[in-house]
Amino acid sequence: MARSNRIAKAAAPLFALALWCGAAPAKARGGPVAVDAEIVFAVDISYSMDRVEQELQRDGYVQALTSPDFLNALKSNALGKVAVAYMQWASYGDQDVVIQWTVIDGPQSAAAVAQTLKNAPYRRAQRTSISGAIDAAVKMFQDNGFDGSRLVIDVSGDGPNNNGRLVTQARDEALAQGITINGLPLVGIREWLGPADIKELDVYYEDCVIGGPEAFSITVHDTKSFVEATRAKLVREIATGPTIGPEPSLFSRSQAKEPRISCTIGESLWRQRWGN
Repeated sequence: MARSNRIAKAAAPLFALALWCGAAPAKARGGPVAVDAEIVFAVDISYSMDRVEQELQRDGYVQALTSPDFLNALKSNALGKVAVAYMQWASYGDQDVVIQWTVIDGPQSAAAVAQTLKNAPYRRAQRTSISGAIDAAVKMFQDNGFDGSRLVIDVSGDGPNNNGRLVTQARDEALAQGITINGLPLVGIREWLGPADIKELDVYYEDCVIGGPEAFSITVHDTKSFVEATRAKLVREIATGPTIGPEPSLFSRSQAKEPRISCTIGESLWRQRWGN
């Protein structure tokens, strides 16, 4: 079964709820365009993400996409090009696509994507639904005009799932379709913890969010390391060959054993504080 048909059939039951994802995805003339990877950058814009965190998150991607390390990793692939999209998310029904599917195949296209992202307006919204972000990203792979050998959802955020269906349900269904989910949890960027925050967000991402072939998570502990962590993550996601990519010590793998933390901790904290 073709990749797009497999994803479309598997994802159809997930989307009884309509999700707005911006303009229609670009269609390739004469059939799907072959790329080394298709990557959805799914970034948290919930109210817990203050302006400082949002600017750090955005600037991390802007700088990483134009870095020499990223461009060198791009050239290491068989085709030397990837298709990327940038989606913002908050509650289960709240996602918007800031950058539609776009091919990056060198410095010029990378700079164009980075500039578009840099100029995009900021916004914040209620709740934190990682499951909604995953489900929306899965839908974005359907008939998007590209045929990548690797499908990746790149989730970044500063809190656990507290809205929509369980994050493990969304994760497992995405993995069953051959999609890899990587993570960039923000831990300790803010000096305070809100009632829906957890200190062990890095463990939560490792055990409850990421998964799939070669899945990994990089934890950001301070503002100085954000750009470096984002660059390292992007390089690792697209690089091929044993000598390409950042040091393995930067990365945490998904856990195959029983979770070390409850994967419903976000929902529990929300109910304790607000009762719904």
